[in-house]
Amino acid sequence: MLLTLAAGRRMLFFGGKGGVGKTTVASAVALAQARAGRRVLLVSTDPAHSLGHLWQRAIGPEPRALADNLQAVEIDPAATVDAHLRQVGDSLRRLMPPHLAGEVDRHLALSRDAPGMHEAALLERVATLVHDAPHDHDLLVFDTAPSGHTARLMALPEMMAAWTDGLLRRQERSARFGAALRNLGGDDGVAERAIGGVAAPGTAGDRDQAIRAVLERRRHLFAHLREAMADPQATAFVVVLAAERLPVLETIEFQASLEAAGVHVAALVVNRRSPADAGGFLAGRRAQEQVHLDTLDAALPSIPRVELPLLAEDVVGEAALARFAALLEGAG
Repeated sequence: MLLTLAAGRRMLFFGGKGGVGKTTVASAVALAQARAGRRVLLVSTDPAHSLGHLWQRAIGPEPRALADNLQAVEIDPAATVDAHLRQVGDSLRRLMPPHLAGEVDRHLALSRDAPGMHEAALLERVATLVHDAPHDHDLLVFDTAPSGHTARLMALPEMMAAWTDGLLRRQERSARFGAALRNLGGDDGVAERAIGGVAAPGTAGDRDQAIRAVLERRRHLFAHLREAMADPQATAFVVVLAAERLPVLETIEFQASLEAAGVHVAALVVNRRSPADAGGFLAGRRAQEQVHLDTLDAALPSIPRVELPLLAEDVVGEAALARFAALLEGAG
């Protein structure tokens, strides 16, 4: 069922509590799709960098080949913030007079650790990947950070789009105000001071156009991401969990947060399920797991569920991931 789901989508997100095997499941699905002939980009937004450890490769912010038809990217939140702020700084310096460069640097330094900065920078990187993906890839597979971080990230496109729309409206009103003053005989910098700005090199029209171009690009990226994530024919979200009390309860809460953000959960993957025929201890463990899965079934009865067995060996490297993908095939 999971591989069939992947075959019919352009984006797959794998989320869940930390330590339940999201990276393994995401990697196995990505490898299976690549071996089926699709061009796949596997993207990790988890700062733990589990993807590189699993594949035994150094993976960074630029696509790296892992296998035929399969590339991978690890998005480092801190590095993403640095790149994001450099881009913002370059734009501000083009719009502001040279003597204010120090103010720009001070503002950006204060912004680095501002609440939400990491999430906003990460979201813009994800939005850019999603926007550009059709040129080079048939499928994007996202291995996400633990549930709480991902729930906030999934809700951000709506908020960021609304925030950018508000900035565009304010910029448009400011531009009209400045134009009206100039038509009355010159504003002498009144328009810039009225909106808290300072006159920059070039004409006011040039500045307005440059600011609007930046905001329009961001709005387009966030709107495109929001539409793609809300389209169940193009995107699916899969929650990976263990058959234990806390992962089950967190999954139920996580699903509610995703649905509130307009993201549909298409499947649940219960990983490392204890066998029933390997001695009394594991049989007892499996019975306890079933108690928690009954809770899951009662809360989320309509979401398809896949169960994967507890394995004796670690899943590390391409060959082990290929064997794990075969388990996914057999799981339906």
